[in-house]
Amino acid sequence: MTMLVFTVPPLLQYIACGHSIFAPGERHMSRRNLRVFDLLFVQKGCLYIGEEERRYEVEPGCALVLRPDCFHYGLEDCRERTEYYWLHFQTSGPWAAADDDAGELHPDNDADELFDVRSFPVTLPQFVRLAKPAKADELLGQLNELHPNAHLSAARLKQQLLFQELVQLLAASQDSRRNSPGRACAERAAAVLRGRFREDITVRELGKLLSFHPVYIARCMQREYGCTPKEYLLRYRIERSKLLLMQTDWTISRIAEEVGFRQAPYFSTCFSRLESMTPREYRQLFQ
Repeated sequence: MTMLVFTVPPLLQYIACGHSIFAPGERHMSRRNLRVFDLLFVQKGCLYIGEEERRYEVEPGCALVLRPDCFHYGLEDCRERTEYYWLHFQTSGPWAAADDDAGELHPDNDADELFDVRSFPVTLPQFVRLAKPAKADELLGQLNELHPNAHLSAARLKQQLLFQELVQLLAASQDSRRNSPGRACAERAAAVLRGRFREDITVRELGKLLSFHPVYIARCMQREYGCTPKEYLLRYRIERSKLLLMQTDWTISRIAEEVGFRQAPYFSTCFSRLESMTPREYRQLFQ
C-alpha cells in the first residue's frame, strides 16, 4: 500500500473541485505534469486508472490520490454510468511517497514548544476504501456547491475548512501507523512520562507500567519521536521549566525541583546543553 506523507504546517491547500459523469465507453483522460494532487472519489460505477506502473479500480466509496509528479491514464472504458468527484489540492511543504508508511517524515523535535511552529506528519493512503463514504460524499458536495461563490473570502475560508475535514477523513480511513502496536506503545509511554514528569521513572519501571520490554519501548519512541524515553522526559522537563521561567519569579532551585530535578546545578547543565544558554539568561530574554 502506497502512503503519501506530508509535513504540515503548511496545511494542504484546497484548489478546486467538481463533479463528473462518464457514460459507458468513456474513460479518464491521460495526463502528465499536472502540478497538483488530484483526489478522485467515486459515487457510482467504476474508474479504471493507471499511474505509471500501478493500476487501480476505483469503485463506489473508494478514493484515489493521483500524484503531481507521475503520468496517469485511463486503463479502460467505463462499463457503466460512472459518477465521481474530483478535487485538486497542493502543498508548499515537503512530502514523500512510501510503502506502508515506511518513509514517514519525522516531526520537528528541534522547535521551541512555546514559540515555534512545530511541524508534524500527515499520512494519507493513496488508494483507500473510505471508512465513512457518506461523510466524504457530503463534504465534497458542499465544496462543489461553494464553487459559484469562490470569489468571496468567506466562501474560500469555508472551502479550506471543509477540505481539512476531508483530509482527516482520508487519514482515519487507513492510518496504519496510528493503529500499529509500535505507535500505540510510543504514545502510551509519552503519556506516562508527561503525566509523571516530576518523578524519576526508570526504563524498567516504564516497562512494567506498559507491560512491554524497555528495549521495545525505546525503539518505538525512537521511531515515533526521534529520541529515547530518557531524552523525551528531559526535553519535556526543560519545556516545562521554560514556561515557569517566563511566568513566575521563582528561584532557579525551586523551578528545578518543580520540574523533577533533584539538584539545581544539574538542571542548569541540562538546560544549557539543550538551549545553549543558562536558565537565568533565558529568563532575562523576557524581562
